[in-house]
Amino acid sequence: MKLFRQPLCASLCLALAAWTASTAAWAQSYPTKPIKFITNFPAGGPADYLARSVGEAITTQYKQPVVVENKPGAGGNIGADFVAKSPADGYTVLFGIDTTFTVNPYIYKGMAFKAADLKPIMVMVSSGLLVGAHPSTGFKTLKDLITQGKGKGLNFSSAGSGSPGHLAAEIFMDAANIKIQHVPYKGNTPAVTAVLAGEVDAGVLATPGMLPYVKTGKVTALAVTSRQRSRAAADIPTVAELGLKDLELEVLYIAMVPAATPEPVVQLLQKSFTDALKRPDTQTQLASMDLFYEGLTGPDAVKRLSDQSQRYGRVVKSTGMKVE
Repeated sequence: MKLFRQPLCASLCLALAAWTASTAAWAQSYPTKPIKFITNFPAGGPADYLARSVGEAITTQYKQPVVVENKPGAGGNIGADFVAKSPADGYTVLFGIDTTFTVNPYIYKGMAFKAADLKPIMVMVSSGLLVGAHPSTGFKTLKDLITQGKGKGLNFSSAGSGSPGHLAAEIFMDAANIKIQHVPYKGNTPAVTAVLAGEVDAGVLATPGMLPYVKTGKVTALAVTSRQRSRAAADIPTVAELGLKDLELEVLYIAMVPAATPEPVVQLLQKSFTDALKRPDTQTQLASMDLFYEGLTGPDAVKRLSDQSQRYGRVVKSTGMKVE
């Protein structure tokens, strides 16, 4: 038996060494062709900005074009599925948000892919959400909104079923004991537009998408869901300051690749992403969009996503949140 095991072990070691060497050599030549960044939400949102900003930096660094494609739908599932089924060679990268992986598995039945089919390159940045209302509602404070919610009720827009805005609406109903009709749209930008147009009373939506309209008076800001006040609008109180700490919610903007993508390629992409996100011009833009740099990779990124998933699993179970 020993005679059998030793040659087998030696063969496996040689094969592993050869694979490692060939993978490392291949990674050294990467990229040799255009790279495709897939965002699983519509153009105009923070994930789209991040894809284009990182893409520009990589194009400059490696002299290879980066093509950004938007594949929205089903709470990000469509774009994520496309990337999960793409070749695991580092040439197709998903730019999205954590809820596709931390909420959708609990509320979508028969998803075409599993969260384990992809792995994180990086948790790039995070942001809170902003509770904003159309001025015609007359809401001046979060208390005003809650008062109506306890009476005739409210309708909130979101970026779709399973999106952070949907999750926040469910948490809000539970924490404040109010009535909210969830109205899903196809992305954060259309959801913000719905608030602007008065199609809905309010929304708990990505702060970067809401702030420009808060500053022009087209949206009334009532609170932010982040742990700290917004850097771009420090006068807006946090939900914790207003007595609703359970509503704290932060969106994680992530980049993922197919799970079988070689680790040397993942590490190369991680370095490129870090360099791109730390550029002074990018940092300035991130601050203006109220995005906080995270830069989590490897086990740290996996843990952050796992923690989110466990929390949201409990929320879905306790609130009965579902796809509409």
